[in-house]
Amino acid sequence: MPSRKKTAMFASAFLVCACSFVMICVVLATQHWMSSKVHFSSNSSVTVSLTYGLFSGTCEQFVEAGLQVSESTFQVADKLRNTKAKSTLVAIIVILVLSLLSSLLSSGFTGTNAISNPYQTFLGPIGVYTWNSLCGIFILIAMILFPVNVEGNSLSVELARGCFSFLQMHTTSTHTYGYSYWIMLLIILLNIASIIIIYFYEHARYSKKKEQERPIENAPKDVILF
Repeated sequence: MPSRKKTAMFASAFLVCACSFVMICVVLATQHWMSSKVHFSSNSSVTVSLTYGLFSGTCEQFVEAGLQVSESTFQVADKLRNTKAKSTLVAIIVILVLSLLSSLLSSGFTGTNAISNPYQTFLGPIGVYTWNSLCGIFILIAMILFPVNVEGNSLSVELARGCFSFLQMHTTSTHTYGYSYWIMLLIILLNIASIIIIYFYEHARYSKKKEQERPIENAPKDVILF
């Protein structure tokens, strides 16, 4: 059975990993990744307001006077004609699914170490370091790819044209990243926190082991002389 200290440390890391897992589920499930206002000019000025995530979103059309003309919901993949934008979106989803699996494995490893002493080295702290690091890296890549898709592949413009096919010349756009996007920053911090917890446990165990290997150096002088 593991010591009380090990149980407490790994149980804390397990809770952090579990929170990370839940947050990734929230990121995938919610549609508040991006809010955009996309402006077009034709016979009159038209503004399309979009709020969307990885799978679905809502769009509203406004004319010059700010009067709302129409509102609808949409599936993101169905509205994209740009191959690059669609491919990047699929890549982001795949990467987040991989991060979800990494977070699940990390939770399993920390939970296992909280109640037992695994014989295999990789099932111990090394495994926790590995899966937490991979999860953080996947999340970071997703955080980079999404702005690239919005700015480089004109994701919001493509979605606006998909919602309202009559739109002509695009003029300007404004983008605001929503809470679904910024939660990923919290997930990275949670992964770092889990690694730090296990590192402190490993450091304390290593220091204690070194002290036990060198008892004479810490013994009183009169004992050594005797």
